[in-house]
Amino acid sequence: MNNKPQKAKLILEDGTEFVGTAFGYPINTNGEVVFNTGMVGYPETMTDPSYRGQILVMTFPLIGNYGVPNYERENGLLKYFESEKIHCRALIISNYSDEYSHWNGKRSLDDWMKEQKIPGIYGIDTRMLTRKLRESGTMLGKIVIDEKEKIDFEDVNKLDLVGEVCVKEPIEYTRNKKKIILVDCGTKNNIIQAFLRRNITVIRVPYDYDFSKEKANGILISNGPGDPKMCKATIENTRKVMKFGTPTLGVCLGSQIMALAAGADTYKLKYGHRGHNQPCNETGSKRCYITSQNHGYAVNSETMPEDWREWFINDNDGTNEGIIHIAKPFFATQFHPEASPGPDDTEFIFDMFLRALK
Repeated sequence: MNNKPQKAKLILEDGTEFVGTAFGYPINTNGEVVFNTGMVGYPETMTDPSYRGQILVMTFPLIGNYGVPNYERENGLLKYFESEKIHCRALIISNYSDEYSHWNGKRSLDDWMKEQKIPGIYGIDTRMLTRKLRESGTMLGKIVIDEKEKIDFEDVNKLDLVGEVCVKEPIEYTRNKKKIILVDCGTKNNIIQAFLRRNITVIRVPYDYDFSKEKANGILISNGPGDPKMCKATIENTRKVMKFGTPTLGVCLGSQIMALAAGADTYKLKYGHRGHNQPCNETGSKRCYITSQNHGYAVNSETMPEDWREWFINDNDGTNEGIIHIAKPFFATQFHPEASPGPDDTEFIFDMFLRALK
């Protein structure tokens, strides 16, 4: 950490200001201010492409105490991170831990953020900030460290965020003869690893790639940032493969894209679901799963066609957490079965999908 503290401000679009101390890379930035209730997992969370364009507020009061892991790779992918770089635009925390301690800690959070050119603020009352976001809803915000540099608010949901984070050309991760097309809308590394562990070949394609022409045993539509209605090509290609009856699984943004392809509608949540402790009830059973989530949009279950039904429902607010077709091998979850970070209670959904493969 720099021995000379530098003042920093978080300014919300309604004019509210939170003053704290800068850490990480000292640069002004803007984005959509959201909060995450996870107690651990900041390296995975910050590298999750679904946070693209967002200023991330961590509600857990102490961040940085176990440092940042080594850049170790497995199957060509970073092992302890969910992508190649940090995707949130800034990090807001209550208390920063100057000293870290962990068997795999190789650098401090401050050094890592400097390396990746990501600003942060600590010393802010994140409890008050979170309550404001819960009551008023997600807001645009900006980080001001250099008072001389002017910066405006920006509605990131109008940007092609998915296009920014997806691969530009297809990539194949070869295993056995069974293969799936993974439509990369901002996929997390651990989704790919989950299928490689199951000895499935994964062909990762860009979100606007016409995967309906590819021969595969199944289609997986990944998580990703922003408004699902921005992914027009993905929705259209998903509609095509669903007409063919190809087994299809959607995760997070992928769930919303499948719903839109089926004819349902989506809407923006007041403040979203972001954390590793979201309870979801499976309809038709008494099972409640604790899930890892990161999304700001949801499927309007009242608009679903007659041949689809709700699969999971959020126990906190009753919003849709998954959809399933009554006859065809189409299913999707709003939460992350691969977790990372968070509980892996629902990873069985990947096995369900594999059993449905042609």
